[in-house]
Amino acid sequence: MTATAAVEIRSNTVLPARREPLLLSTADGLALVGELALPADRDPVATLVCVHPLPTAGGMMDSHVLRKASWRLPALAGVAVLRFNTRGTTSAAGTSEGEFDEGHGEGLDLAAAMDRVRAAGLPAAWLLGWSFGTDVVLRWGLVPDVLGAVLLSPPLRTTTDVELDAWALDGRPLVAVVPELDDYLRPEEARRRFARVPQAEVVGVDGARHLWVGEQYVRLVLDEVVARVVPAAAPLPTTWAGPYQTWNDLTGGLS
Repeated sequence: MTATAAVEIRSNTVLPARREPLLLSTADGLALVGELALPADRDPVATLVCVHPLPTAGGMMDSHVLRKASWRLPALAGVAVLRFNTRGTTSAAGTSEGEFDEGHGEGLDLAAAMDRVRAAGLPAAWLLGWSFGTDVVLRWGLVPDVLGAVLLSPPLRTTTDVELDAWALDGRPLVAVVPELDDYLRPEEARRRFARVPQAEVVGVDGARHLWVGEQYVRLVLDEVVARVVPAAAPLPTTWAGPYQTWNDLTGGLS
């Protein structure tokens, strides 16, 4: 579609980007499917590497906040967004090889994504984990060329104090965006757990739940992400005056 006047960005709005399918290769020989969304008309100024929620509970690279990041941030903030299915995970892009490994082998999956970031010369890489993905980031994300991490709904299920202490010693920025009504870890407890990481910032979000359902919460989350990754681009606009598509345009009405 071509807009003649600014229109509101809605939950199914897909803004322009160069979208490239990916096939990532892990150190233990698996092929992972993914996508890289790049700004359509400029070089990216920063990069987000996204690690999705728990695949055994339906998490995948198309989990809605990560998908909407790929739909909006290349155009609105000049950010490259790399999403991928961890081992054994299926989405519309396909199924990654291997089997779910409870956050162990998934460290190799994250490493494969960062290998692609380096090979492509993508700038200023940040990690964006959601739920299960936050444990993967906390356990395996302290690698070269990562500038920091944003954690959405961190349950801290498998992350140990030893791993939190490693982030504290390293000093890279760590931001936890925590729903007031989270099923696993709420803001007060999150502040207590992350207190051992001096540079960690815990952002509590009133009224929100673990899955960030509702456009108001998606916008808030993406604003928090961009405020760290590309501060000059925050807060994100809520309208768009250029060409755009909708999810129905891309899928022919299939969800």
